[in-house]
Amino acid sequence: MASSKLLTRFKSDKLSVLSRSLRRPILPALAGYSWDGGRKERGGEGLKWGAAAAGAILGLSGLAYNLRRTRLIAEGAVEAPEQGAGQRRKDLKEFTLEEVAKHDSIENRVWVTYKEGVYDITDFVPLHPGAEKLLMAAGGSVEPFWAMYAVHLNNKVVMELLEEYRIGNLDQDDVEHHRKQMKDSTDPYGNDPARLKVLIVNASTPFNAETPLSILTDSFITPTELFYVRNHLPVPDVDPKNYELEISGLGLKDLTLTLEDLKKFPKHKIITCIQCAGNRRAEMRARKELKGLDWKGGAVGNAEWAGARLSDVLAAAGFNEETNPAVHCIFEGLDHDPAMHPYGASIPIEKASDPRGDVLLAYEMNGEPITRDHGFPVRAIVPGVAGARNVKWLSRVVLSKEESDSHWQQDDYKGFNPSTDWDTVDYKKSEAIQDMPVTSAICSPSPGSQVLPGELEVKGYAWSGGGRRIIRVDLTADGGKTWTQASSLEQDTARHSRHWGWTIWKGVVKVPEGCPNVEVWSKAVDSSYNVQPETFENIWNLRGVLSNAYCRLKLKVNL
Repeated sequence: MASSKLLTRFKSDKLSVLSRSLRRPILPALAGYSWDGGRKERGGEGLKWGAAAAGAILGLSGLAYNLRRTRLIAEGAVEAPEQGAGQRRKDLKEFTLEEVAKHDSIENRVWVTYKEGVYDITDFVPLHPGAEKLLMAAGGSVEPFWAMYAVHLNNKVVMELLEEYRIGNLDQDDVEHHRKQMKDSTDPYGNDPARLKVLIVNASTPFNAETPLSILTDSFITPTELFYVRNHLPVPDVDPKNYELEISGLGLKDLTLTLEDLKKFPKHKIITCIQCAGNRRAEMRARKELKGLDWKGGAVGNAEWAGARLSDVLAAAGFNEETNPAVHCIFEGLDHDPAMHPYGASIPIEKASDPRGDVLLAYEMNGEPITRDHGFPVRAIVPGVAGARNVKWLSRVVLSKEESDSHWQQDDYKGFNPSTDWDTVDYKKSEAIQDMPVTSAICSPSPGSQVLPGELEVKGYAWSGGGRRIIRVDLTADGGKTWTQASSLEQDTARHSRHWGWTIWKGVVKVPEGCPNVEVWSKAVDSSYNVQPETFENIWNLRGVLSNAYCRLKLKVNL
């Protein structure tokens, strides 16, 4: 472990060496799987000391190089082995996941795992100048976060540095069986999968959690383990060998497809953003109370999905666009309530049957099998449409003249005018949300941050449903008196009407002098020239959906 001598050396003449090695602050990179022997209270605190240590180790090879070069290595630390980092070593003690999870703060010491290795990286935390932003989580695996900083994958210098903080091995039996240890047969949620502590939990049962805004735009493709989770019911545990998908309904011959059958169809890949219809609800709630989970802006993510086109599967079942009378395509999941009613939703047949609609029966997310929280083994991906229609753990596809009779299609995920209240609301008179409206959010700096007068860089995301591309993000820091626009728009190359992915934007605003506070606004414009509404007052609704007014970030000015 690093000694006080090491810290003293660093804090004196080596600080400048480290600072010069960083062209920009390392963004938060790492956090751990949350596992504390139970399920009920997991993951509620979100921002804790710890992940910075892991992030600092794994964040930038330049930092690792300078630390190696100046020999800022823990005295007495275990020598790095010749074999690769994270490999099991016979000379080291074994630790269980439960033991690792207890070391999730500076006070308890910061432990992380990588592959089969356990590392105590506590003493690395003060070595990093951006530690306060990196301190988000600890006590678990760092591997899921490497996808966000892929340039450091398989980096020999980083791996060697990591191994110098090695203290032991991860108990192999615990790794293989920790999911079963968490299972509680009396709790319908007892078999839910483990999640990362860094996710901001809005509800534990069913599990609903969002990505912190501070790391959301660090990667164009959202790592699977950091992708927001919106569950309505307990997560089913599906054996892929026994999985079957039923295709039936008007004008179709009944099909029953196994996972392997589905993989025989041409494999199609798309990049698409999925967003909960209630994303940014917290901003609308700040204007007037409403009902729903308090999504703060992180119930959105961008991923590469792969699977069979729904249009190809329908064609195999005999679908004929000219003669089929179906109006709706119904999806049902394997998740169900105590009365065995499954989660369900439906989309228009025009979207479902059109190859250019790019609706997938997806079995891969970001190049790997879809994880349990995101719909393993098969999920409906309906790009450009509210997340609620992207049904997970898909079990049935049915063509019908009627919409799904599911609660979530008939009595939820609908919009209303601002004067509608719980005494006057009539869900049957409102259309189900399908294509999502244009939106944007400012992710950096964080709300309430202190900034200096002058130029300030801001960063965020923007997206519009229906295949519409973001063409501009407008910014102002003086209440709309003057506007500038984002100078950088990171997006994929898909064209209008099939542009499903989000846009990560960066821009600069001028913070005025002499004012103790400043409010930065963002508004996105899509390729149909749809623009975000200015305020929430005139789009407020009792369920807090379609919350897409200007994003307004309040900051403090250091005078």
